[in-house]
Amino acid sequence: MAVPKRKMSRSNTRHRRSQWKAAAVALVSCPQCRSPRRPHTACETCGTYNRRQVIEPSA
Repeated sequence: MAVPKRKMSRSNTRHRRSQWKAAAVALVSCPQCRSPRRPHTACETCGTYNRRQVIEPSA
């Protein structure tokens, strides 16, 4: 099993971790109401999924 021989400095650790970024949330427009929503989920505004009413619209 590989084990580090020396302690990695704080600078090197942070430099390596600087590339760990969260991906932006992908959004698509709803075909019914054109509001932005996440793909493969029901629209929270109009309550449709795959052009069918699946949940009650919120407010």
